[in-house]
Amino acid sequence: MENNFREKHRKTHYENADKNDRLVINFRDINHIMRALSEGRGSQKRILIILLEVGVLTQRELTEWLGIQPGSASEVLAKLEKSGLIARTENPDDRRTTDITLTEQGKEMAEEAAKQRKLRHEQMFINLKGDEKDMLLALLEKLNADWKERYQNAAEHSCGSHDQCGHGNRGHGHHHKEKGR
Repeated sequence: MENNFREKHRKTHYENADKNDRLVINFRDINHIMRALSEGRGSQKRILIILLEVGVLTQRELTEWLGIQPGSASEVLAKLEKSGLIARTENPDDRRTTDITLTEQGKEMAEEAAKQRKLRHEQMFINLKGDEKDMLLALLEKLNADWKERYQNAAEHSCGSHDQCGHGNRGHGHHHKEKGR
């Protein structure tokens, strides 16, 4: 009963909203769905995919990349290590630092997770034709560039930095430093 009331209210609110408010409502709804479909900031699958893409990371680099607390990262990494999916080794340049790499089993699982992610991303846009995807991408890139410049301070204030919000991810239009290995 409560869901029907909420949906009815949302529909009325949307119909009475101006164009800008409708855009924001759609972005919020899309964000909610994308969060539900994603692996999550500090999930095991996401960590495996990142290691597959990058190769070797220190725990600190991985923690910064994911935008999670070091304790949370340690907990997930311990589970991955116990499952035989990652290996932690002493960094040859700094003995205080631990390098994290995929094991063969971890690489296989990461490749499968990346494959599932790619399929999920394809399905998310299946109802758009090629030119519609091009148009949407161009509009989103234009909006993103403007918002990054215009709202940079607000974004940094709300979550530290772009990467710490968990949005930084190579292969998705975001910049990350290259590993010199």
